Amino acid sequence: MCHIPVFCWMAATVLEYMLTKAESGEIPTSLTQMYTHFLIIQTKHRSQKYGNRDADALWNLKTILSLCKLAFQQLEKGNLIFYEEDLRESGIDVTEASVYSGMCTEIFREEAGLYQGKVFCFVHLSIQEFLAALYVFLHFSKRESNMPDQHHTSQLNSLLSANKPHDLHQTAVDLALRNENGHLDLFLRFLLGLSLESNQKLLQDLLPQTGSSSLNTEETVKYIQQKIREVPNPERCINLFHCLNELNDPSLVDEVKGYLRKGKETREDLSLSQLSALAFVLLLSDQELEEFNLTDYGGWHSPVRSDAGLLRMLSVVKASRRVK
Repeated sequence: MCHIPVFCWMAATVLEYMLTKAESGEIPTSLTQMYTHFLIIQTKHRSQKYGNRDADALWNLKTILSLCKLAFQQLEKGNLIFYEEDLRESGIDVTEASVYSGMCTEIFREEAGLYQGKVFCFVHLSIQEFLAALYVFLHFSKRESNMPDQHHTSQLNSLLSANKPHDLHQTAVDLALRNENGHLDLFLRFLLGLSLESNQKLLQDLLPQTGSSSLNTEETVKYIQQKIREVPNPERCINLFHCLNELNDPSLVDEVKGYLRKGKETREDLSLSQLSALAFVLLLSDQELEEFNLTDYGGWHSPVRSDAGLLRMLSVVKASRRVK
């Protein structure tokens, strides 16, 4: 994502604020933390620009809930752009759309060469996915009585009927894995990240009624680890490791880092799930992948030499200059 200009701008905005204005000065360590801080910063910018601090809390609550509803509905429909009627349906005053400058950008396009109509979009799809995940989290937590009901059914809508954290997370994981193009990868990471108490505490600045409670994610972690063993698609596996990172579970990655610290002569064969973890570690390394040598990670009869093992390492092969 660091190659995406909009994300670089968002990251720079958050880091500048955290290093110069925030009391803690702590750097976000997950994508969910980054986007939560970005949401907080944008609402603070709005308060400074438009004043009326007494109404800020109510405005923040109403605005964020409306944006979350809009994001969820449009992600549900697969829409990247939307129209004035979509904003009104979500409870957003069209005349105030420009107030959401950092989150939602008004753009113009000419339709059928007949007229210039207003259309809207979030500055980046990841913003839409974050707000949609926040919508699902708030609906699940049932702490916000103003959350609007959804009447139509869809794959995403099935998340709103979950009663337990594990059911919610398992359904979300399955939905993301069924999308081969990675359509819901970031949405899943955000939804899992919002289950942590630390991220919920951040949201209290904007949504005081949200409260915070650490959801038990142990079953979710086990389910994701199971899927890592089962899913052959390397891109989906990499995203599952990102999901574990959002849940603060580095167990598989730590195993592989310990493996890499050993000498090549003392390394044992890696399992398929450990090979996926190895790919994740190598791809996130600061060092450029000059050469990928299979013999460094197992002998002729090890899992890394199997078709399934090679598929797990496909992303590393693509990123390496040379392969042996």
